[in-house]
Amino acid sequence: MSAHKILLAARSCFAKEGYEGASLQKIAEEVGIKKPSIYAHYKGKEDLFLHVMKLVFATEKRRIIDYYIRNQQVRFELRMNHFFHWMLQEYELNDNARFLIRMGYYPPAGLYDQVMDILIPFLDGLRRALTRLLERERMAGGVSCKDPREAALAFLTIVEGALMELVCGRRDRYLGRVEAVWPIYWQGMNTQ
Repeated sequence: MSAHKILLAARSCFAKEGYEGASLQKIAEEVGIKKPSIYAHYKGKEDLFLHVMKLVFATEKRRIIDYYIRNQQVRFELRMNHFFHWMLQEYELNDNARFLIRMGYYPPAGLYDQVMDILIPFLDGLRRALTRLLERERMAGGVSCKDPREAALAFLTIVEGALMELVCGRRDRYLGRVEAVWPIYWQGMNTQ
């Protein structure tokens, strides 16, 4: 049994059940092994969770950056706006995205500091990547914002606020927030 199969089963279990609801027994059953076999690869539930966290955050950072690369021919405003719909789809269909969002908002209490040590660099990396993208778009005439760093931070703040509705299970409220805030954000960014 490979550590990677255990990692994937744990990711799915943590994404669906949360840290508290997931158990090593459930994970072992998912993989088709006995619970003690997990200890050959991981020290325990906390260790397994942190390994899952690192894998998921690295994978999702690449997927988010890839979203922008794959859609670089799309007009910038549409690409930015469509990101919200892409995130909704990711959350509904992708265990990685569900895990990332759920654990970002509700990290296990006993692992809060370790989770923040992974989450904060992840968010900082996204902000830097988005800032570079906004700087390139400003140079190309796609946006007219004065401060791409500030515009990137504002965008991520909007994303985080909207995602909270998904964590609470309110798809309709998520879409409502996006529809309400997008025109204001886009107009404000281009009149800075």
